[in-house]
Formats: sequence, C-alpha cells, structure tokens
Amino acid sequence: MIKQVFAGLAVLWLAATLVFFALRLLPGDAISAQISEGGLSAAQIAERRAALGLDRPVLMQYGHWLAGLLSGDLGMSLLDSRPVTEIVGQQLAPTLALAVSALLTAIILGSGLGIAAGLGMESARLVLTLALSAPIYWTGTLAIWLFAVVLDWLPTSGGSGTGSLVLPSLVLGLHTAGSIGRVIAANVNATLDADFILTARMKGLTERSIMGRHVLRVSLLPAVNVVALQAGFLLSGVVITETLFLRPGVGRVLLDAVLRQDYPVVQGIALWIALVYLAVNTAADVIVRQLDPRVAA
Repeated sequence: MIKQVFAGLAVLWLAATLVFFALRLLPGDAISAQISEGGLSAAQIAERRAALGLDRPVLMQYGHWLAGLLSGDLGMSLLDSRPVTEIVGQQLAPTLALAVSALLTAIILGSGLGIAAGLGMESARLVLTLALSAPIYWTGTLAIWLFAVVLDWLPTSGGSGTGSLVLPSLVLGLHTAGSIGRVIAANVNATLDADFILTARMKGLTERSIMGRHVLRVSLLPAVNVVALQAGFLLSGVVITETLFLRPGVGRVLLDAVLRQDYPVVQGIALWIALVYLAVNTAADVIVRQLDPRVAA
C-alpha cells in the first residue's frame, strides 16, 4: 500500500513536471497573447513579466511553482490573476456531470455491444468498429445534425438542463464504449470455447444459465481495468466534446488556456486530470482484487 502511494505521487510529479517544461518550449507566453489583444508598451510588457516571475530562469520558476504545489497552491492565472483552484472549481460540476454520464453510457453500450459481438452479431461488431475508428468531432457533428437539426429532439449546445447533456454524453460514451466492447467481445469468444463451458453443457445447464453464471461472469471482469484505462480517453474527449457542444467546463477552460498560454491554469488542470486518472485506476485495482481471488492471491 505504501509503495502504491509513493508510486502515485511519483506519477503526479512526473505529469506535472512534463507539462511545466513542455509549455516553456512553446514560443511566446501569456504576455505575448495579451499583446495581440491590446497594445502594450515595451516597458509595460517588461514590468508585467517581472511581476509574474516570467523573467526568471526556468528552473527557478519550476522551484517556485513546485514549492507552492507542495503547500496546495496551484498558482494564479497569468491573464486575470484569479487562483487556479477557483477557476477549476467553478467549471468542475458540468465537466463531472458530462464525464460520469458518458462513462455510464459507455459501460452500458460497451457491455451490450461487446456481448452481442462476442456471440457473433455483425451489426454490433460494425458499431464497435465505428466507435473505435471515427473521430469524435465527426460523430458529434453528425449527431447534432440528425437529432438537433433534422429531428429537433435535443438542443444543439449549452450546459443548462438535462436535455443539453444527452447528446454530448451519447457521443462521448459511444467512443469510450468501443474499447470496452472490444475486450468483452474477445473474452466472450474465448470463454465460449473454454473446457468448463463444455462441462457445464454436459451437465445439462441451459444456455441462459451458462451465459449468466459462467460466460458473463468471466468475460466482464477484465473490462473493469479497461473502464479505468478509458478514463484518460474520457477526460481528453471532454475537451473536444465541450468545445463542439459549446458546454461550460474544465475542457473548454483548458483549451482556452493552452491557446493563450496561461501556464498555471494548464498545469493545474493537467495535474487534476492525472489525479482523477490515478484515482480511477486505483479503484479499479481494488475492485478486481475483491472480485477475482486469483489476483488477490
């Protein structure tokens, strides 16, 4: 347990460090972005950079930021001087609502399509292939055109009300379901040919009983880790989905912060994503250990 804690902290530190130095490799900075929006004199630019500490050596900036991070301070936005924790906190609720609803959609769709594909249903395999290969923005645009423009069933954009959550959840959930369904389908195929399934049939068990008590129980277990691994895809997909559907959330804030090179905001959101990813995968490991005695042993 102690090793896992230290390993998790090392992952968080590595993710934060990589993002910190990667951002500094980009040409320009947040002050340059401000110049393009409003004319600033050379003296004002130099004064603003000095006030934000951007004139210091990169290693000194890193040490200052790391010291603040250890004390729970993610820093201040370079553009509006607001605390990063406040910026992320204000946008957290709509992003979590989208991520959780998309994950539930992915589990339901992935399980259903995976079982159907494992049993030989070609249409289910086709949907899984589409979910894995088609870009999110293409599927999202098609969904908006069909369900919002042609059928006029759902709103095209926004973040208020349950209706505005349906389309983005379905789009993001469908793409997340692809990997889940593919693993389940492969496991169903393999389990159906296993010796203990033949033994169960020889004992006279019905196909329904064999599927429920043996095939699905064995085939769905590996999907737990896949669901956890898809958390990373889900969080990255939130950026595209929130932008496409004009929803408020951490994803849109991240995209805006990257474009305007607001370093502390990008670093704070990247750290938050790494923390969520780590927490989900840790929870998945605990669940698998509880459900599978072979792993626990």
